Amino acid sequence: MSFSTELPETEISRRIDPVLTWVGHSISWLWLVLLATIILNVVLRYVFDEGRIEFEEFQWHLYSAGFLLGIGYTFQVDGHVRVDVLQERLPFRIKAWLELYGILLCALPFTALILIFTAPFVQISYELGEVSPSPGGLPYRWLIKSMLFIGFVLLLLAAVSRLTRVWVFLFRPKP
Repeated sequence: MSFSTELPETEISRRIDPVLTWVGHSISWLWLVLLATIILNVVLRYVFDEGRIEFEEFQWHLYSAGFLLGIGYTFQVDGHVRVDVLQERLPFRIKAWLELYGILLCALPFTALILIFTAPFVQISYELGEVSPSPGGLPYRWLIKSMLFIGFVLLLLAAVSRLTRVWVFLFRPKP
């Protein structure tokens, strides 16, 4: 049983977690599209001797979207990397305190900074009608840049959900 499943649910987590689960499960299909794109690109390049920059960029975009949009889900299900060698030996209450401080001192400030600086980054790209600098590259560069913003909004939601669950566990009056 993972740490996150042992934490009590809250009204906020009951609203946020299903959204993150839906996004995580939906985004998992991107990996099949990415795999098909890679295979198509390899066949075109090595069988037909015709490399296509559009497919290469599309691969990068699919990978970026899959990774960025999956961050929130990964955090929600506690699938992210931890220093488990130390944490697995700690009592549950200490884990909860570490989680609380990790969210308050690392996850929330970092996510807020990324969102603050990413919003203008996407907006400028949209206003300029930015396209790939490569000949034959993909248009709508702002669309892939927006995945950074959306991914960190999802991470923020996951952090808020987890924060409420940890908070209730640590500070709820015991019956």
